[in-house]
Amino acid sequence: MKIVGLITEYNPFHNGHLYHIKEAMRVTGSDAAVVVMSGDYVQRGVPAVMPKRLRAEMALKCGAAAVFELPVCYATGSAELFAEGAVSLLDGLGIADSVCFGSECDDLTSLGRIADILIREPEAYRHSLRQHLKEGLSFPKARQMALTDYSHSEEYASLMSDPNNILGIEYLKALKKLKSPLTPYTIRREGAHYHDKGIHAGGYSSASAIRSLLAYSGSALNTDRTGGTFDNTPFSSILSELEDQVPPSCLELLKDHHRVSYPIYQNDFSLLLKYKLLNKHPDGLLRYMDVSEDLAHRICSRLDNFFNYKQFCELIKTREITQTRINRALLHIMLGLKKENVKTYIKNGYHYYARLLGFRKDREKVLTYAAREGKLPLLARLTDSTHLPPAGQEMLQNDILASNLYMSVVTDRYRTAFQNEYRQPLVKVSSRLL
Repeated sequence: MKIVGLITEYNPFHNGHLYHIKEAMRVTGSDAAVVVMSGDYVQRGVPAVMPKRLRAEMALKCGAAAVFELPVCYATGSAELFAEGAVSLLDGLGIADSVCFGSECDDLTSLGRIADILIREPEAYRHSLRQHLKEGLSFPKARQMALTDYSHSEEYASLMSDPNNILGIEYLKALKKLKSPLTPYTIRREGAHYHDKGIHAGGYSSASAIRSLLAYSGSALNTDRTGGTFDNTPFSSILSELEDQVPPSCLELLKDHHRVSYPIYQNDFSLLLKYKLLNKHPDGLLRYMDVSEDLAHRICSRLDNFFNYKQFCELIKTREITQTRINRALLHIMLGLKKENVKTYIKNGYHYYARLLGFRKDREKVLTYAAREGKLPLLARLTDSTHLPPAGQEMLQNDILASNLYMSVVTDRYRTAFQNEYRQPLVKVSSRLL
């Protein structure tokens, strides 16, 4: 059996993701696609708009054979850490022959050349990078400028301006760093740009646009928008706009779970974050991922002006630190994700288990294959985790806490019954329902 691996967030699932699954299987000649997906929080350092199992169910109904959860420390890490965590998990599963990712350029050769430069870091490149950082540029911008200086061309900087290209480069770096046997493929991103906020007439709107549309699904419940007012748009109107943007089975799930388990926003976690920050001093904050000394002091010195999560992120932003870096740092503080723990995980091979979220029953042999060929134990039930080493137990407990906090917010917002992560069932889909 030939299997392609996909690294995803599905926040939420849309037509572009369906195209990715189908096209990845076509270009690689694969019989099945297995998905490594972020859990309840995503790489931008914010909560996913809907719970992980709902997003996993969408993927399974649209052709994925199985969905595995990327541990939260990698799912919310830098692009580099996200890629290394995901590629190493695919490696550990031991069943994928290839990995296929979307990109704006669809040019594996050019992306590979940039990856080689970033891995080797020639002295001329490093010197230029240091100079641009001293000028006060953010790291992403300084890296773009350094690549231009080193290559004497605007091409590489242009490629590094698009988010899917950037992640693609990080996947290629991870494959080389980890000496992975996975063969890389890339396909061109269809339709709207990653950051486009408007609905695309061609049926390929971005996840950002769909999230923005869902934000209008009830002003009385919305906590994401700040300033101004907007009409309480009927959800039936929103569903009508989404008919051409998401597969039919996903539209049904959006309808069934609306105001039951989604939408969820960053500001829904405001009190949780403020509680954690009120109990911290600058020195204590330095233990957490993505928190620098300067950022720790900015957080503590401006805490009296904390009104909500999103507003506080914007308040402490500087020219040198991107908004995404701020988002990740505060999320890591809230979830208790520490630098030293992640260093231990990486030193020990990144992963201790492969956490299964769900599978298609007509592709169940993929799991049998993984159990036989994989280097990592499959974790279908949390009660099967007693054999894990202490570091593995710690990693798993971080994931469990993160999910329980997310579901607590869902419970508080929509008055649905809380279901502890230990009682959450596997998602099982009997057949493809597009």
